[in-house]
Amino acid sequence: MKEDLLFGIPNADVYFVMGILIFFILLEVIGGYWHRTQRNFGDWIQEAGGFLLLSLVTKPGIVLAVLYLGHHFFPETQNILAHNSLWLTLPIYLLVDDFLQYWYHRSAHEYDFLWKLHRAHHQAEEMGFFVSYRNAALYYLLMPNIWWVGIFSFLGGAKAVALGLILKQLIVIGSHSTVQWDKALYRYKMLHPLATLVERIFITPAFHYAHHGKTKRDGISDPNGNFGNMFSIWDQLFGTAHFTRQYPTELGLENDPKEHWTAPLLYPLVAANDPKSELSRGFKKTDTTRPEPSVVRLEKGQKYLWCQCGKSKNQPFCDSSHHGSKFKPLLFEAKKTGNVKLCNCKITKAGPFCDNSHVQLKK
Repeated sequence: MKEDLLFGIPNADVYFVMGILIFFILLEVIGGYWHRTQRNFGDWIQEAGGFLLLSLVTKPGIVLAVLYLGHHFFPETQNILAHNSLWLTLPIYLLVDDFLQYWYHRSAHEYDFLWKLHRAHHQAEEMGFFVSYRNAALYYLLMPNIWWVGIFSFLGGAKAVALGLILKQLIVIGSHSTVQWDKALYRYKMLHPLATLVERIFITPAFHYAHHGKTKRDGISDPNGNFGNMFSIWDQLFGTAHFTRQYPTELGLENDPKEHWTAPLLYPLVAANDPKSELSRGFKKTDTTRPEPSVVRLEKGQKYLWCQCGKSKNQPFCDSSHHGSKFKPLLFEAKKTGNVKLCNCKITKAGPFCDNSHVQLKK
């Protein structure tokens, strides 16, 4: 029925999302980004391939599967939300969607298998409108909020889903794009109250760029935080928010072996050939802890990342081996120049410094 359609137009959400993509493409072209980009063929294939698989296969397939299962097993619940106001169904849809994606995204950084599916997203050394679609195909198949699209549509919230997808893509593409629109809010002091309001509710480019930063050593990046997709409220609520209003100078992963595009896009169906890659068959991170400290020279005012996962090949410092686990490196600043003992056993109570806890391991 026409009244069930968004703006009375069939597939209005598809047209609007494509319009948003074209809008940001034009802004990036006008801004000269495409003349400066260092992206290679594999980067474009991963991002375009992820977009096409998600848009043409995964999302439609999931929605159709949910509608089919709902019709056969829960017919009494079909369209139970159809007579509710959009002012009620839209906030419900958006908040549940973003809550699910926050925890799924966070889990993708804390669990090894999901990290391997999400890892391609963080290999990007440049941001851009297409980066938001850069994940393994299986990552989207397991994404709970895509299943939520089908469930809420089945319950009669199709109009809320359509409008929600438009708003979501506007925020998500905007936070990945090279169009750093929030800089104007930070530049002018009179706009700072507005900047605070915006960033405490929505995901801004600076907030999300920090998540893509290569290392916390720059004091801006936080690859183990800022997991929000549309709203920053979940990061604030669960203690993973990191606001700086600055942009990292380096993006991507440390010690990235740069696999052929097929592995990041199609893992685990396709594995990497390089045995150093996390996506290779049989890859396993080894325990590099030792029952003795390292004596290292620190420089006053310099920031360091101390490994807490026990897998770094650069002990006692972090080399990003913690990705795919719940461990996070400890950022600290040297108070003075000189030699210190840094813990390698990872059971010190005075981290990053040795407190002789390793002695009990030798007994």
